[in-house]
Amino acid sequence: MAADGSPAAFFDLDRTLMEGSSAFQFGRAAYKAGLLSRRQLVADGWANLMFRLRGASDESSHELRRRISESLEGTRVRDMERLGVDVLAGVLPRIYPQVLEIAYRHQDDGVRVYIVTAASQELASMLASVFAFDGAIGSQFSEVVDGVYTGTPSEPFVYGREKATAIEQLAAREGIDLASSYAYSDSASDLPMLRIVGHPVAVNPDSDLAKAAREERWEVLRFDRLGRRLKAAVGLAGAAVAGGVGSAAVAAHNRRRKGLVAKLR
Repeated sequence: MAADGSPAAFFDLDRTLMEGSSAFQFGRAAYKAGLLSRRQLVADGWANLMFRLRGASDESSHELRRRISESLEGTRVRDMERLGVDVLAGVLPRIYPQVLEIAYRHQDDGVRVYIVTAASQELASMLASVFAFDGAIGSQFSEVVDGVYTGTPSEPFVYGREKATAIEQLAAREGIDLASSYAYSDSASDLPMLRIVGHPVAVNPDSDLAKAAREERWEVLRFDRLGRRLKAAVGLAGAAVAGGVGSAAVAAHNRRRKGLVAKLR
């Protein structure tokens, strides 16, 4: 990307912008609306517990995609869209306020902010709208024919290398300079995304990402449950300058932002 492009900041969703799994909150809302069986909900609950304890893996992520795609078969798109309020009710209390504050500080500095997630495009776009972000990139889980999901997996599945590819495509369309951009994630599965930007930041990293962050001397942010305490580790003595907003957020930790951030605390 040309050096005269503008920077952007890309935030993963699960365990980065929010605690736990957005897919489970979707499943909870779908079960409440009668669109998901109790058996499916229990399976999603177990997957969410393992995700919270261990983080994501390639196998578990693709299995979750398959299960969601199959569960959508025969469901009207309209009925899924109507779950929005209930899904938000589960997601919003789990948002890390400090990460949201980092995103807003980016915007205040003229940096565009995007959610980039393996979760559905519908959820990603809805959250981006609620948070007044600049956009979102998410997955398509099922083909749609005549307003009904077929249950056949669709593309894109924004995971791993595909997440990096989606960002590169967005950067080409929107004139974003990736060398001056930021990316935030908790998982080693997002190493391709983190490596295409100039300022990668590991947030609550899993063990593999923590190892990579140490080796590559990236900035690391760690939160206690729901962001009650913020810690930061930097891989370089000069990372406060090179890492930009992520480090600056440490100094801003005790300041409370009006509006949505204050409501989430």
